[in-house]
Amino acid sequence: MLAVLSPGQGSQKPGFLTPWLDLDGSEARLKWWSAITGIDLLHLGTQADADEIKDTARTQPLLVAAALLAGGHLPLEQVGLVAGHSVGELGAAALAGVLSPEAAVALTGVRGREMAAACALQPTGMSAVLGGDPDEVLAAIDQLGLYPANRNAAGQVVAAGALDALAKLEAEPPAKARVRALQVAGAFHTPYMAPAETALAALAGGVTVHNPVRTLLSNLDGTTVADGHDMLQRLVRQVTAPVRWDLCMAALKDLGVTGIIELPPAGTLAGLVKRELKGDGAPEIVTLNTPDDLPAARDLIARHGAASTIATEGAAR
Repeated sequence: MLAVLSPGQGSQKPGFLTPWLDLDGSEARLKWWSAITGIDLLHLGTQADADEIKDTARTQPLLVAAALLAGGHLPLEQVGLVAGHSVGELGAAALAGVLSPEAAVALTGVRGREMAAACALQPTGMSAVLGGDPDEVLAAIDQLGLYPANRNAAGQVVAAGALDALAKLEAEPPAKARVRALQVAGAFHTPYMAPAETALAALAGGVTVHNPVRTLLSNLDGTTVADGHDMLQRLVRQVTAPVRWDLCMAALKDLGVTGIIELPPAGTLAGLVKRELKGDGAPEIVTLNTPDDLPAARDLIARHGAASTIATEGAAR
């Protein structure tokens, strides 16, 4: 089985969309999605510097637009599974047929803007906790009133919450663990983002969804989602719920995924997969960063892909 993965916030790089403008229709699509979001995605993806594209309100729609742009140049009918990390899950939902591209970028624009606004309400942040006993790490996070916002892989948990509590965690880390503060605007995927979840839910109520036409994994619990309504609710809930990418990778293994393509800006998820799914049966991976990588991606699909067996049933709403 062939899986296509869509990365999340933090993976962006200045100018990473520039080479994609050489492909017919790319500039027009970015301008169209810019009109929908009210954000100049063309500028952000080609000319903006690192500081400009780390703004949550701008980064999130930029990443989803990148996933849709690159994914549109792949033979998706031969892709069996899609998944995305955090905001990347909106891109994955669109590639699975649950959302239209327009709905995906519109939802992401609101998500990014409202999460940025929620970050401004209280001084919060996130820190990566690397190593240590998993149970002891989670217990230490809980004791300080923090939240395990991301569980990306074995030995990699992201704690989120009040800055003073994060400082205490860094000063007195769990045994055999080290704590590294992350350069983010606030405590994503925690109850601190409740206002953003409410705003996204209000918009989601008017979105037309379809049931997925290929296997789609959820960050909430790593399970396969077969219902479009369910996936939309999960996308809304995910704003305040932890990202369980560790469970998504376990599902990749359990489902027998043998080939993986990471969409641009690629590298982060590929690195996690390489560390977790190694040894016999490790999937072959292509990081799709520029159009020059498309031949390798299409070759991987030709060798590992297969037409989806999921029946389409039309609009779910």
